Amino acid sequence: MGHHNEVQAKSQAQYEYDRHHNAVHMKKQVVNFAIMIFLTFLAFAVVVADFSPYLIKPFILLLAGIQVVLQLYSFMHMDDKNGHHIGVISTYVWSGAMIIFPVFLAFVTVIWW
Repeated sequence: MGHHNEVQAKSQAQYEYDRHHNAVHMKKQVVNFAIMIFLTFLAFAVVVADFSPYLIKPFILLLAGIQVVLQLYSFMHMDDKNGHHIGVISTYVWSGAMIIFPVFLAFVTVIWW
């Protein structure tokens, strides 16, 4: 006893729309990936250039924050406002952020200094 699944062929217009949408989405991901690689290169360059630790640490943390936002919005599909999964993803991401922020703050203020 199997399930009866109907297979519906896409119209030419739907096929073209999906193809264009996928191409735009892939282009965004490649550009975001290139930006993240560049930001990583900047972090290494600042360390190798032997700047003051008072400049290096905040600069690397800033670059890391930018990369977190880029990764959330591009690779975790938070930029897709019409997806059926966006509510679940947003809930988990923001719940995690609310939990990790006090932990990070505790590490920075109590433990590391």
